[in-house]
Amino acid sequence: MAISIRAILKRKFLAGLIVSIPAVITVLVLVWFFEFVDGILGPVYDRILEHHVPGLGFVSAVVLIFLVGIISTNVFGKKAIEFIEKAVVKIPVFKGIYSSVKHLVDAFAPENKGSFKKFVIVEYPRVGSYAFGFLTKECTIKRDKHGNELCLRAVYVPTNNLYLGEIILFSEQDVFYTDIPIDEGIKIILSGGIASPSQISEAVE
Repeated sequence: MAISIRAILKRKFLAGLIVSIPAVITVLVLVWFFEFVDGILGPVYDRILEHHVPGLGFVSAVVLIFLVGIISTNVFGKKAIEFIEKAVVKIPVFKGIYSSVKHLVDAFAPENKGSFKKFVIVEYPRVGSYAFGFLTKECTIKRDKHGNELCLRAVYVPTNNLYLGEIILFSEQDVFYTDIPIDEGIKIILSGGIASPSQISEAVE
C-alpha cells in the first residue's frame, strides 16, 4: 500500500511539474522582458522625476512602439522610415547587422512578399534523414547556352532553434509541401518538434 501511495504521489508531482514548468518559464521571460524594457527608459525618468516609478519606462516603450506602428502605416511615415533606413545602411558597421535583422523579422510578416511562403519537409542533411524548413523563394537557373532551365526551390532549414540556419536549393520534386501554417511551423521548430502533429498531410493547392 505504501509503495502504491508513493507511486501515486510521485506521478502527481511529476504531472504538476510538467504543467508548472512552462508557466514558470513564461512568467520569468515576461518579467525579464518587463525589467529589460523598463531599464532602458526608466533611468531617464528617474533623473527627470528624481525618484523611481516602477513600470513607467515599460509603459513608455509600449506607447513609443505603438506610435511607431501608427507612423509606419501611413504614406508620410513610410517615406520617413525609408529615408532613415537608407541613411542607416550607409553606415558600414550597422549595414550588415541592420539588414540581417530586418530580413529575418520581415520573413515572419504575412503581408510581406518576401516572407516565408510554406512550411515544408526536405531530405536533409543526408539521404534518409528529413528536416522541417520554410520555403522562401522559387528561382530558375539557366543550365546552358541553349536556354535549358532548372527550377529550384530555396528552403530555409533552421539548424539552431529558429534564428540560425542554412539556405538550401532543392528540386521541385524533392520538396514536400505540408498543410501546416507558417505560425504553427514556427511553434514546431521552437518546441524542438514536440508540437508537431502525429500526422502531416500534403498541402492542397
